[in-house]
Amino acid sequence: MSFYHTLGKIPSKRHTVFRKPNGDLYAEELVSTHGFSSTYSLVYHCYPPTLVKQINEPYSVEPKIAREKHLKHTSLKGFNVKPTKDYLEARVPVLVNNDLHISLAAPQESMTDYFYKNSQADEVIFIHEGSGVLKTGYGQIEFEYGDYLIVPRGIIYQLNFNDENNRLLIVESFSPIETPKRYRNNFGQLMEHSPFCERDIKRPENLETFDEKGDFKILIKKEGLIYPYIYGTHPFDFVGWDGHHYPWGLSIHNFEPITGRIHQPPPIHQTFEGGGFVICSFVPRLYDYHPQSIPAPYHHSNVDSDEILYYVDGDFMSRKSVEKGQITLHPAGIPHGPHPGTVEKSIGKKETQELAVMIDPFRPLMLTEQALKLEDPDYYKSWLS
Repeated sequence: MSFYHTLGKIPSKRHTVFRKPNGDLYAEELVSTHGFSSTYSLVYHCYPPTLVKQINEPYSVEPKIAREKHLKHTSLKGFNVKPTKDYLEARVPVLVNNDLHISLAAPQESMTDYFYKNSQADEVIFIHEGSGVLKTGYGQIEFEYGDYLIVPRGIIYQLNFNDENNRLLIVESFSPIETPKRYRNNFGQLMEHSPFCERDIKRPENLETFDEKGDFKILIKKEGLIYPYIYGTHPFDFVGWDGHHYPWGLSIHNFEPITGRIHQPPPIHQTFEGGGFVICSFVPRLYDYHPQSIPAPYHHSNVDSDEILYYVDGDFMSRKSVEKGQITLHPAGIPHGPHPGTVEKSIGKKETQELAVMIDPFRPLMLTEQALKLEDPDYYKSWLS
């Protein structure tokens, strides 16, 4: 995240004396990335963030790979993931490689008795169904249907849901999540041709300082293991902070589509990028306006990347029998394209109401054992007349 933000109370100069009303010093913490060479924030705690009382045995949440190598168009029925009470237990990894893990989740309960930190991956949490509040020491972000929540690595958080009906698409990125470089100027500002701008960004608000001692359970994920830590102070004891490293959000409904006289390629839909993949947003938009245009996408041989489409809502004129929460995987090496009859049917259409998230990784994805339980085994035949 390249936009400066600050909340709460901070000293006028960094690394200087900053005292509590009783005369004790607040604890300053630098939260930095790429050592000291990339984005960072300075955080001021009521207590040092190092007061660990106990560490329990770690347990594995490593995805179990079922299909490491494959060359078959694949469809997963994402809404067949069963609702589960606990947020972490609800997360079901389905497609993974060394750059990212893609999971589905249907959590029913808020995180009330523990906190969570992913120590080596940025998380993009797409809210397909549900609403609530993302809580961190940096402040709170209210979320609802269609929001992307970006939680950079190392940030402790809780998700509080308004009810039990929640569906999430989660991308864990082992590199920083960024806005596309071509939409930013040399100063990091989003430029005029960007499909969203700084006004659309949801930043943390309502910083609440928890000056509390006790036993606070923090589950920390690293290299496929969850480490249960017990800290002696509340992790949200921030009195203030400033910098560029913090959680933020963007609604898919605030993504402004780029259109043209003839069919535009998928990069116009790009919303985020990570090391080895991009994330795109397909949103309601007007179709191409050349008098002879064909709105349906052309057939495509994706030679260098897999293509994943997560269907959210609306109509998809190039596909047949699409369901909410469905994931299609078109692996690199074989062409894919519109289903039979949809090209002719699209001619003359003026607009689409489709809503979808696309993920293009540049290294092959592996299917997990959980993914096979969601698979439509005959999807690859769907292009037959």
